[in-house]
Amino acid sequence: MLPLLHPALPLLLSATLTFRGLRRALCCLPLPAHVRADPLRTWRWHNLLVSFAHSIVSGIWALLCIWQTPELLVEIETAWSLSGYLLVCFSAGYFIHDTVDIVISHQARASWEYLVHHVMAMGAFFSGIFWSSFVGGGVLTLLVEVSNIFLTFRMMMKINNAQHLLLYRVNKYVNLVMYFLFRLAPQAYLTHYFLRYLGQRTLGTFLLGILLMLDIMILIYFSRLLRSDFCPQRVPSQQHKDKFLTE
Repeated sequence: MLPLLHPALPLLLSATLTFRGLRRALCCLPLPAHVRADPLRTWRWHNLLVSFAHSIVSGIWALLCIWQTPELLVEIETAWSLSGYLLVCFSAGYFIHDTVDIVISHQARASWEYLVHHVMAMGAFFSGIFWSSFVGGGVLTLLVEVSNIFLTFRMMMKINNAQHLLLYRVNKYVNLVMYFLFRLAPQAYLTHYFLRYLGQRTLGTFLLGILLMLDIMILIYFSRLLRSDFCPQRVPSQQHKDKFLTE
């Protein structure tokens, strides 16, 4: 069925509007004083709150999908489950919402790396949504959201200037472990799986291209994370202030 007529479109629209409504609701919450004093930090705080909520729901959901349908780990192209399909639609809606939020808030230039990531993620998810293939790959990719729970929490603490707290120091080590377990390891497994499509003119080849670009971005982010948390003297102070992806 053509994507323009696909029954998944209401699911995508509902997920996108859900995150839009969530953002509006979260804007009603009181802001930390350090965040409230800066309009950019205020926007970023609200943006991260939505991301944090998405990570909690999607991360736990992805784990449940694999527990309920373990063949998603092996039959990445052909395995399918309703829960996994809905999860991919749910997360695609988040990426659509976040892309629109960045653009309409005039943060596209400062957050261009997020936009590139979101476009690649949506391109990969749409293969599962519209062609019902590689749903298992989408679920495995979303294991990264378990890591993002701790990564986003860390970024929120930095924005709130709370790096001196014991909670931040504990979280940075937990975040490092989760980064290995739920970001680097699944990404390496998926890359190894998709390399079999190298040289073939298939949807798998297209997804392999996206995956390799995401691999590069993830390694860059990992090096920034290590420098920021474990070698802070090597990171310019202006970078800490303006470049959220390095935080």
